[in-house]
Amino acid sequence: MVISIRLTEEETRLVNSYARFHSISVEEAFKIALFECIEEEYDISIANEAYNEYISDNMKSRPIEELWNSLDL
Repeated sequence: MVISIRLTEEETRLVNSYARFHSISVEEAFKIALFECIEEEYDISIANEAYNEYISDNMKSRPIEELWNSLDL
């Protein structure tokens, strides 16, 4: 897939500087940033889901040993 975006001169300088600093291409810098953002949003949604479950269970938690046992740890 090819994606085209427009950047201001300042944004272009920043992106180029970032890529050079990390010794990666501009394309790789955008891919990394995009997938980190997607992963962060996914993690937040999972955390919110767990928190809502905790609230719906009247804020009751389980002992950590119970979790370890369920995971065979």
